[in-house]
Amino acid sequence: MSATLDAPSSDIDPFSEAFFADPHRFHATLRDAGPAVRLSVYNIWAVAGYAEVHAMLHDWEIFSSARGVGIQDFAREKPFRLPSLVLETDPPKHDRARNVLNKVLSPGNMRGLKARFAAEADALVARLLAAGTCDAVTDIAEEYPLTVFPDAVGMPKENRRFLLPYGNMVFNSFGPQNSFFTDAVRDAGVVFDWVQRQSQRDALAPTGFGADIHAAADRGEITHEEAPMVVRSILTAGVDTTVSGLGAAIYCLARYPDQFAKLRADPTLARAAFEEAVRYETPVQTFFRTTTRDTEIGGVPIAEGEKVLMFLGAANRDPRRFDNPDAYDITRKNAGHVGFGSGVHECVGQVFARMEGEAMLTALARGVTAMEICGPVKRRYNNTLRGLASLPIRLH
Repeated sequence: MSATLDAPSSDIDPFSEAFFADPHRFHATLRDAGPAVRLSVYNIWAVAGYAEVHAMLHDWEIFSSARGVGIQDFAREKPFRLPSLVLETDPPKHDRARNVLNKVLSPGNMRGLKARFAAEADALVARLLAAGTCDAVTDIAEEYPLTVFPDAVGMPKENRRFLLPYGNMVFNSFGPQNSFFTDAVRDAGVVFDWVQRQSQRDALAPTGFGADIHAAADRGEITHEEAPMVVRSILTAGVDTTVSGLGAAIYCLARYPDQFAKLRADPTLARAAFEEAVRYETPVQTFFRTTTRDTEIGGVPIAEGEKVLMFLGAANRDPRRFDNPDAYDITRKNAGHVGFGSGVHECVGQVFARMEGEAMLTALARGVTAMEICGPVKRRYNNTLRGLASLPIRLH
């Protein structure tokens, strides 16, 4: 206890509107305070430096996901929702489901989608150019993933927009039960029931990633009871990270026309432009881990059973890791950013996010000569995600 009292502490509330409105200022404060900081508001630990966050992501034995990647400790509280079979299990249980997903979402299978994703992106850009103005959040960042991603999974066309409130609920549930959480879960029953139904074999097309996951159960790689849970993991991870990441990329390119000019001059930079936006804005800002035994972080003693909040967004702007981290630079060598996590629990949906981001930014680079923001930009606040609610732009 004396060691804990000697550790740095802060009254910062990382789940408040003030924090969400200007996270980078608070991130710098937490990074400067020490390798691990006690947050008095929730009696939890916070880690904001790149070296410490990266080390935690790669040490699942001490920093466990199985007790929940949110503020709830599943060993002490009943989870609000069904825990993720992929995100909230540790090896070896984690490995069976993850191995199935690695096969289903293999580079070969993803390459088979590339032409279709590109064609859909080109068609969307052509429609938006004809209109002249659009909201880049609803008309691009949401519209595009909600078309190509569910098609790849084999979902029916009806009610696909339910994936947005579903993701909003799940990512809000990783934080405390504050107003953002209560607003998100108001219609939880209807949305959760819908997602559970979409994960069943008979609701999915006979071809697609959903069917492939159920086929893995036929081969005994996972159980038939686990197959819908693995499908649900894709549905959780495959939309919101892409929506927020794509919105961030378009926002950055519209704010920094010199970077869009670089992309137009060389559309092969589309993947790098998306990757830099994920580092710069970090759609998934935070995740929790729970210590499995007494340990230390940067010399600060941490007891067993402690919740530790990793600030992925703060790590991605740590000046000890990235040169000029507050600049958006599509030529940056940003390998190693933790925008999609790292280690055994890295984001399942990153393969979709990267392919969709590259396809859409390539289409914009080839079809649009200039983008300008033409109305008020609005943020969407969420206990875990950083994203936009509205981004009016004019396309030329």
